[in-house]
Amino acid sequence: MDETRARFLAAIAKQLPAERIAEAHLFAAIRQGGVESGVAVIVLEPEPAVVATTPVGELVAADEETSVDALDASSEMSDDDGTAGEADIEAAPVAVVPRRYVVCTARYRHTLKGPDRGKWEVTVTEEADAPLLTVDAVVRGVQRRSGDVDEIVRMSGDEVRAALPSA
Repeated sequence: MDETRARFLAAIAKQLPAERIAEAHLFAAIRQGGVESGVAVIVLEPEPAVVATTPVGELVAADEETSVDALDASSEMSDDDGTAGEADIEAAPVAVVPRRYVVCTARYRHTLKGPDRGKWEVTVTEEADAPLLTVDAVVRGVQRRSGDVDEIVRMSGDEVRAALPSA
């Protein structure tokens, strides 16, 4: 990893909680007229929330633990005549939706020439929430439409944290 990308990641980590970073997609830098700029898509784990009991029929995130043991135990509680007991009704199947992550766009602008030489600006903006598969598809689509021949650098959250300077 080059010095500019390491500096970019460190600036992002100052604005976002590094422990929540799930992925980072770093696009190739562009140099125009004495200014270098770059873009990254940062995917954050959703903020932890207090999980209450889920009523029957509500959606549950795919990564949440659903009690398979409870489902198995309730199916064993059927009446002797083969009919379903109350526990079977309570343990009705729950629809599962993909886990949604917070998607942020980070941009930097580094002035290389001119009176503002050395100026460094970084902005991080929360854009959306989406499943990881959607984020990957959007990043690939942006790369394809931009005609960018350079490969996008994809880093896991652990790789991002390892690349950050030690405190």
